[in-house]
Amino acid sequence: MIFLRYESFRSYLRLYPVTAAVIALNIIYFIIVAWSGDTNNVNHSYKFGAFVANSADDPYGIVQPWRYVSSIFMHAGFEHLLYNMFALLIFAPPLERLLKSARYALFYLLCGIAGNGMSTLVNVIDGGPYSHIGVGASGAIYGVYGAYLYISLFRKTQLDESSRKTVYTILIFGVIYSLLVPRIDLWAHVGGALAGFLLYNLFDRKMARKQQHRT
Repeated sequence: MIFLRYESFRSYLRLYPVTAAVIALNIIYFIIVAWSGDTNNVNHSYKFGAFVANSADDPYGIVQPWRYVSSIFMHAGFEHLLYNMFALLIFAPPLERLLKSARYALFYLLCGIAGNGMSTLVNVIDGGPYSHIGVGASGAIYGVYGAYLYISLFRKTQLDESSRKTVYTILIFGVIYSLLVPRIDLWAHVGGALAGFLLYNLFDRKMARKQQHRT
């Protein structure tokens, strides 16, 4: 089972520097936002960088595009933060080792951006008036799950059976949970997972070509 963590704190920082940095940034920024107000307040979240889109004048949230990134490091409440950071702590390290840190950092950001993009795209396609505001690392985290889904389906030798079952269980539970809980953005999860699946496919092909050149 690759998702069991045995490393010491020092080893974790050394082996998974990007994951450790992302967790630290999320926690630090949450403290900053919470110190100055209510992390569940829409206006307060907007002030600190939540992702925003509305059908009236900015349907794709591109007037302030930096919010596609800043919102990935924000959370609505301590439970939201705790749940996402636990997921990162446990599930992200093996993927960082597979992709290497620099590539994994790019992967993580792109999946988070894709989650926000999918969420607003669905609102646009729906056609009705809307105002959307979102925060959270879930899109990026589901990108990690999407990568593991690709590995489970097409690179089975990289994951043991228990790990593959864990991936399937998380994704099934995640869909059910996203449908049942009103404030959860299902499409951000879908967008992140889809991006993770496709990006890992792209990186996997690139890594395979490099390996062939070496041999």
